[in-house]
Amino acid sequence: MINNLLQSSPGLFNFLIFFLLGVILLLVVLGFVTYGILAERKVMGYMQLRHGPNQVGGRWGLLQTVADVLKLLLKEDIIPTLADRPLFILAPVIAFAPSFMVLATLPFTDKFQFADIGVGLLYYIAVSGLTTLGVVTGGWASNNKYALIGGMRAAAQMISYEIPLVMSVVGIILITGSLNLNDIVHQQSHGWFILLQPIAFIVFLIASVAELNRTPFDLPESESELVAGYHVEYSGFRWAFFMLAEYVYLFAMTSLIVTIFLGGWLPPFHFLGFIPGAVWFALKFAVVLFVYIWFRVAFPRLRADHLMEMGWKVLLPVSLANIFLTALIKTLFF
Repeated sequence: MINNLLQSSPGLFNFLIFFLLGVILLLVVLGFVTYGILAERKVMGYMQLRHGPNQVGGRWGLLQTVADVLKLLLKEDIIPTLADRPLFILAPVIAFAPSFMVLATLPFTDKFQFADIGVGLLYYIAVSGLTTLGVVTGGWASNNKYALIGGMRAAAQMISYEIPLVMSVVGIILITGSLNLNDIVHQQSHGWFILLQPIAFIVFLIASVAELNRTPFDLPESESELVAGYHVEYSGFRWAFFMLAEYVYLFAMTSLIVTIFLGGWLPPFHFLGFIPGAVWFALKFAVVLFVYIWFRVAFPRLRADHLMEMGWKVLLPVSLANIFLTALIKTLFF
């Protein structure tokens, strides 16, 4: 009966295939989150002349993150009495769902991509901004002044840094004439955009750190001021959802930088083309991920007013100047 249903309804069969592929991608991302957190803790430990996790799972602490996740799942789920219960419960879901949705358009190789749409870059930027709604909702629904301040900071930070983030890639769009991420990768077969658009890369990298709420731009969850900020009232698996969203975005943003600035799956030199594209993507991914971790260890947290001034007074003018310069060069020489 099931075979007849699948044969008479190819749409359902396709849905099952994509559903299974989505589950596989989710498992891959969860694996990255598990060992990405471990890698971050180990790298930070070595940079600070300490060992990092070294108890659970042998001397390398390979099961430390797994133990932490199990602890979170077993912790009591506490909802404050005066919280807005429906919104309090819904906020972590609103924060996490867009982080997984953006993975659909990322081309990991020339053959592995879930949705090759013509406006993949625009889709990523538009959908990723929805997570801020979950952060603001969680901060407001907690009925906690520190959580509310954290939520407001997240909204202000997103508005301030989303603009230079978008403006920085306009130069690449001018060169390629496309918002399709596959087209952007193929245009880099003769030169990566990190070399052709170095100003755009620097602006995008700084703005992406702010978009990820990572040090030195982690004002929405500033422990020294807001005792964890927007998720201060969350515990157990609901808190884990916020952290999961943060690290899934780290996976997605790292992949996006590799795609639009480092040539995606393309090798640095043509004679190295015999090495599979997935290997090149993974190597570039690891380098960019290390840079994000390095930033967290190396830089102190910015003050809130300095954070806003940097976005509006530095990054935005620089990104606009890069658009003008790119358009001028393209008009005069191409």
